[in-house]
Amino acid sequence: MVDDRSILVTGAAGRLGSVGRTVTGLLLDRGFSVRAMVRREDERAASLRAAGAQVVVGDLLEPGDVYRVVRGCGRVYFGMSVSAGYLEATVTMAAVAREAGVNALVNMSQMTVSEMSIQNTTPSHQQRQHWLSEQTLAWSGLPVVTIRPTMFLESFLQLAAPSVRNRDRIELPFGRGKTSPVSAPDVAQVVAAVLADPVPHLGLIYELTGPKSQDLDEVAREFSEALSRRSRTPTSAPRSGNRS
Repeated sequence: MVDDRSILVTGAAGRLGSVGRTVTGLLLDRGFSVRAMVRREDERAASLRAAGAQVVVGDLLEPGDVYRVVRGCGRVYFGMSVSAGYLEATVTMAAVAREAGVNALVNMSQMTVSEMSIQNTTPSHQQRQHWLSEQTLAWSGLPVVTIRPTMFLESFLQLAAPSVRNRDRIELPFGRGKTSPVSAPDVAQVVAAVLADPVPHLGLIYELTGPKSQDLDEVAREFSEALSRRSRTPTSAPRSGNRS
């Protein structure tokens, strides 16, 4: 028998700012029983346990592990760093969730999938894995809610920081493309809200973005204003470099 007040959160031991870790805290604050799945026992697992979560160690690529951690939970948050086994982990979770009678599964995907189809994919193996994983969950017949965020703001800042710090420039391979990074804590707020009351959201897809879409020249201007620093133009700059 599953318990709707018991929620499994995968990827719960992520680093500071991770969605799974933040979702765990938000659900605990709301009074839910949270089963936090981690890859290993370490200080992050100990911190989750101290916060009140039931910490379970397991591997998303091992069906026996997945069944052990899912069993009894009425709701599941499935989020995993993209890896060679990402699609396999999704299939495993779908099979186990069906067997265990999960009532709601919140799947962390990515915004790029919104523009993909059988005849319109991308060269990115990572993005294709997300698209195929969404197809798998749709075929499973599970009650799924899909979350598609853009690039996380925290990741963007981490990538941009070295060139801003050392050369007063943003040097990223975005070309003239636009992006609207979204904050991981904001995404976690959405995930926690859906898990707390999933029924109105079942079958829906939520696309989460930052406040506006802009190219790197516009982003660089905001960096300049925030840091009160002007760009230092090198004699030879990367083609993808944008001044800050």
